[in-house]
Amino acid sequence: MKEDEKMVRTIGVLTKIDIMDKGTNCRKELLNETVALRLGYVAIVNRSKQDILDNIGVAKGVEREA
Repeated sequence: MKEDEKMVRTIGVLTKIDIMDKGTNCRKELLNETVALRLGYVAIVNRSKQDILDNIGVAKGVEREA
């Protein structure tokens, strides 16, 4: 049997969602609708180059994400 074949210990990690094209999203994945994982998914949002240049702090970025 393959390691975690039934994906009971697998967590999905969606990276670089901050650079997705306008009009696209990963809503279905985050709602666990595309490929159902017992532990679901997490999304990673990095600070943009513009946020860094504009001196926007991490706390403000987190506030904007909410």
